[in-house]
Amino acid sequence: MPNYSGVWTLQEQYESVLEGNWPDIFRAELYSWGNNTDGRLGHNDVVSRSSPVQIVASSPWKSFTTGYTYSHAITSGGELYAWGNNNSGRLGDGNTVNKSSPIQIGALTNWKQVASSEAHSVAVKTDGTLWAWGYNLNGRLGDGTVVDKSSPVQIGTDTNWEFISAGKDSSYAVKSDGTLWSWGNNDGGNLGHNNTTDRSSPVQVGALTTWSKVTGGKLVALATTTSNELYAWGDGLGRGLSLGAVNNSSPQQVGSLTNWLQAFTSNTDGSPFSCGLKTDGTLWSWGSNNYGQLGVNTTTNTSSPVQVGTSTGWTAISAGFNGAGGIDTGELYTWGANGAGANGLNYSGPPEVSSPTQVGSLANWTSVSRGVTHMLASIRFT
Repeated sequence: MPNYSGVWTLQEQYESVLEGNWPDIFRAELYSWGNNTDGRLGHNDVVSRSSPVQIVASSPWKSFTTGYTYSHAITSGGELYAWGNNNSGRLGDGNTVNKSSPIQIGALTNWKQVASSEAHSVAVKTDGTLWAWGYNLNGRLGDGTVVDKSSPVQIGTDTNWEFISAGKDSSYAVKSDGTLWSWGNNDGGNLGHNNTTDRSSPVQVGALTTWSKVTGGKLVALATTTSNELYAWGDGLGRGLSLGAVNNSSPQQVGSLTNWLQAFTSNTDGSPFSCGLKTDGTLWSWGSNNYGQLGVNTTTNTSSPVQVGTSTGWTAISAGFNGAGGIDTGELYTWGANGAGANGLNYSGPPEVSSPTQVGSLANWTSVSRGVTHMLASIRFT
């Protein structure tokens, strides 16, 4: 945890944004835009927006995540909210009815982090317990079954879960002891267990105890260590592994550098790609680039990380379906496909954007999350 007195290092800023741990003097307003089918933008209607619109709420927001067609967010008071498509109970409110505005999930106020994907979500509470709900094909919820759950269910009894990620049809988590765990679909060896066997409950990945952050995608996963090394594993056939077109069913280090903060990978079936932040504030990307989602002003694919521009002020990044969003020195940028106005640039559809383009003119954005065709971002205010 960062020390909120004095000047923050880039690492401290990044960790705070990622985990939603801004100090009490900072509060966040939440904005959304893009496709609003099923009410996934949270504005109490199904009207799409091509520029950011604030989500009306009675409490400031702390952290948030976008699933394919829905969203989850946690307030500064630790309450969990959800809205959008509710097939398979993916919102977690005990039913399958779509919601076009935020509804609270249960009455508890101890939610710490939530991660959502195609149709399931995983979350960690402040007491270190692990929870999941939604679609459960391949055992992606981790409760030992393949039965869908429309309300959060606790996964095991451990109380040392620290960080979680929801892949397209699998899940990943890091414990406070530095161990890495995964479960769900394993067709591409993406669980990292040196095989392709599905798991319906968490299984440790290898024996390392220095894992820091993990992100799951479509049959691929990326993770960083406490010494800022980057690892990748899973289906390497064009899915942004940075290991060439080779499948790897156990973690393999990407290069030899030790300056990675975290990497992110798109968790959809589109044109898969990955991106990552380094400790020097630079942004890097690799993988498919059909829509300019790598942000390097071309549409050429690449299997190794290439730097996006020259800025050293990047503090947040999110890889979504054929597009990405990021924050550079407090300014919000988007690039890639623009279906339904997902880039927030006040127009829908083509032309696509192949390099980071600023959204509006504000400079106090803190975090961003990109779904299939919609996005969420937060603004800090005092």
